[in-house]
Amino acid sequence: MKQPVILSTNAFQKGILIIGIILIAFNLRPAITSVGPLMGMIRDDIGLSNWNTGLITSLPLLAFAGMSPFAPKINNRLGNERTLLIGLVLLLFGISIRSIAYIPTLYIGTTFVGLGIAICNVLLPSVIKEKFPQKVGLMTSIYTTGMAVFAATASGLSVPFASKLQLGWQNSLLVWGSLVIIGVIIWIVIIQQSPSTSPQRFVKRSGGTLLKSSMAWYVTLFMGLQSFAFYVTISWLPEIIHHLGYSIATGGWLLSYMQFISLPATFLAPILASRFNNQKGIVLAIGCSAAVGYSGLLFGGSLPLLIIWTTFIGFALGASISLALAFLGMRSENAKQAAELSGMAQSFGYLLASFGPILIGFLFDLTHQWTIPLITMLVVTILIVIFGIGAGRDQYVVEKNRDIVQQAEVSK
Repeated sequence: MKQPVILSTNAFQKGILIIGIILIAFNLRPAITSVGPLMGMIRDDIGLSNWNTGLITSLPLLAFAGMSPFAPKINNRLGNERTLLIGLVLLLFGISIRSIAYIPTLYIGTTFVGLGIAICNVLLPSVIKEKFPQKVGLMTSIYTTGMAVFAATASGLSVPFASKLQLGWQNSLLVWGSLVIIGVIIWIVIIQQSPSTSPQRFVKRSGGTLLKSSMAWYVTLFMGLQSFAFYVTISWLPEIIHHLGYSIATGGWLLSYMQFISLPATFLAPILASRFNNQKGIVLAIGCSAAVGYSGLLFGGSLPLLIIWTTFIGFALGASISLALAFLGMRSENAKQAAELSGMAQSFGYLLASFGPILIGFLFDLTHQWTIPLITMLVVTILIVIFGIGAGRDQYVVEKNRDIVQQAEVSK
């Protein structure tokens, strides 16, 4: 008679941790991407101006920039698991009060959504570095792909939820809180299953040193510039397509297509990155793909050509975000340093990203053409390659801690 297979405690803890990471990834974007398609409905229902409506999309990015440097400090006191749980609770609180059809609650809730997501954004690379140090590329691929899938899904389901299911914009946004609740439950279980450890177990903080590290700045600028390109494209691609003579609906369809076609590149980039000593070749491939895509939009063409240009842009943006997140773990010596590098890179990155759509929109207002804005995106692409090549070198952000880290690992 065969004995039943009983999972060891360690296997259970690893399994539930992977589920928890995936659930956080699922929650990193729907609360933001579900808003865009409902902007007009929200504006008309509450009586906002277009400028005030735009705050709904810019507030989360500013919250990302503001909270990212503080997330590692909270983590230093509470540890990864508890800090991530706090991030999920803040996200759930933000989603809940944002769905009240009142201007102050709309803005306050949106801000809390950004604060909660910022904490999870910063600390996920740290968790992966700590718990899966030999699988940074694979785990980054899994969570960034999950993030991208639910980002695109939320964009597509918002209007059907609001109109066809007659939920209205409030409940259409509130639906995504159910996914956060599941995440909260799982992370409570993870905390209960985790051994009681002190966050001070890690190596001495290196945040001040990071500001003096050229590698940290290469990673930070690569993160910031690729975020700039992503949010500019998300904001303005439909209008660019419309300016080329196609309907705004076609532009929206191409934007959705771009997000889904980016998924293979999002998944593969970190896995490929982990197999090479440096990632300069991957960065060059990203740059070439983006250059072809944005150059193609300069010349326009038939719908099949626009699909080709959009495909190249999707590949570039999908690979660049997952590679940027992989760098946070690959260029760090330990989990705490990964959290600090993540805070530095994402704070500057999302601050830079928040100005991207505004700058490109301003350039269009000046010229009434998309030529100068698209040339600007080609310049940004060149900068992404330059700083990506710097970040792709095989070294840590702070090399001098290597011996200390090895001693700390032995003593655990």
